[in-house]
Amino acid sequence: MTQENNQLSQSFTLNFPDRIEYPQEGIITKVLFKDQNCQYSLFCLSAGTDISEHKSPRNATVNVLAGKGTLTLEGKEIALAPGVFVLMTANAKHALKAEENLAFLLTLSENPQPN
Repeated sequence: MTQENNQLSQSFTLNFPDRIEYPQEGIITKVLFKDQNCQYSLFCLSAGTDISEHKSPRNATVNVLAGKGTLTLEGKEIALAPGVFVLMTANAKHALKAEENLAFLLTLSENPQPN
């Protein structure tokens, strides 16, 4: 995992195509920015990579930038392709398979408040 910027001292921009790099196998994750409220990470998966079912204690969004894959979210299969946006609530079970090289922006938001 690579961390690009962990404190926001000034605004910044980046061009996703310049940051996407696929590994021979597996996953490259680049934390683009992280603070106490949010974390923005670029995920680049090689074709055939699986992320087994898990859940996160934080709300999350997935913004697909390139490639194709399948996200299984709470038992429902969602086709991933450029332009697809997915909102996952905290503790939602999910798994992912990259059918071809796949890149997406994962945003983890502030931990939800207990009821």
